[in-house]
Amino acid sequence: MSNQDVSAARGFDPVSISPLEFWAATADEREESFRTLRDERPLSWHAPIEGALIEAEIDGLWAVTRNADIAYVSKNPQLFCSGRGVMIEAVPEDILDAAQSFLAMDGNQHSTLRRLISSVFTPRQVAKIQDQVRTQAAAIVTDLLATGSGDFVEQVSKRLPMWTIYEMIGLPHELRDEAAHHADGMVSWADPDVAAGREPGEVLNESLVGLLTMGLELAEQRRAEPTSDLMSLLVQAEIDGRSLTDEELGAFFVLLSVAGNDTTRNTVTLTMLALQQFPEQRALLESDFDHHIKYAMEEFVRWASPVMTFRRTATQDTELCGQLVKEGEWVLLIYSSGNRDERAFPDPHRFDITREPIGHVGFGGGGPHFCMGAFLAKMQLESIFKELIFRAPNLRVGEPEFLTGNFVHAVKSLPYTLN
Repeated sequence: MSNQDVSAARGFDPVSISPLEFWAATADEREESFRTLRDERPLSWHAPIEGALIEAEIDGLWAVTRNADIAYVSKNPQLFCSGRGVMIEAVPEDILDAAQSFLAMDGNQHSTLRRLISSVFTPRQVAKIQDQVRTQAAAIVTDLLATGSGDFVEQVSKRLPMWTIYEMIGLPHELRDEAAHHADGMVSWADPDVAAGREPGEVLNESLVGLLTMGLELAEQRRAEPTSDLMSLLVQAEIDGRSLTDEELGAFFVLLSVAGNDTTRNTVTLTMLALQQFPEQRALLESDFDHHIKYAMEEFVRWASPVMTFRRTATQDTELCGQLVKEGEWVLLIYSSGNRDERAFPDPHRFDITREPIGHVGFGGGGPHFCMGAFLAKMQLESIFKELIFRAPNLRVGEPEFLTGNFVHAVKSLPYTLN
């Protein structure tokens, strides 16, 4: 029996996550569907996701919605690999290689590249970054307090990660807005407002080329004239005689720009909304910030689930949730569902900063691809909310405008006032 025959025989799930309309719905509306799948069909079969840039050679894909199953797939890369792509849609192979760095690698290739990049984050470098983040957060809130109203995303959420990432890597100031614009395009090419009449592929390609060019030019400059920034350390990094190639440096710059900007930006925005929605939690955090912030940051990430999906590909026929997953089939990890799984979290729809952070998949489900930037995200979250809670107690936010997409849980704008 052919794969097409098998696909037709098992049928697509009646709760379909494939249409673009599904991902244009609200998070609460999507959660109703995810809850049904978690309760009744934790591994479900769906048509290929609409809106891909190229047609994937697949007949469907599996969706994993329970927390424990997401962790199982993540921790067994020998069964579910990343090297055949991690996005929900098919993208051209050249984009895969240039844009996803070690996210889309397996085995020794992944671990070697990750070790090389990790080697530059020495205790001294981490302390320097932490000082930068604290200074940046304070300056951002000082600027906020000089306004009466505006867009919280533009004024706060967007500024901190962009400032942190590009200060850390050493990108010249005059290029940072353009780089952030390209980073937005990498994750929002399917949104009609962002595309502004252009084809999605054009938006993605323009963004990718722009970031790659910046990354490669910066690497070349730092080889010739090294400073104390991260790119200078990366071009000099060496482990067992192995250095980073230009292609790897460019791809890492793209990854850093995208992952470092969008994840923290949206966690800050969605957490600000949550602290307003659950005022008793804000009051608790304010009452003893230093005591509560450790668990609170984990709850910020669980609640926001800034990365909603990643996929893996089955490397062999294997069983998952009592069903046969065949070699080559796509397995979609839905983190936003896993982080609301009633089996993992008591009362998961309540924002609770005292919740023990055991098991959330906001930084991935564990295994070799656990988020390398988790420490940096926590630095930023702690610094910006310490400033906001104590220096902007009258800050109020309005209704968010969300990005249409199936990858990041992104807020395009969030009006604020300072009463």
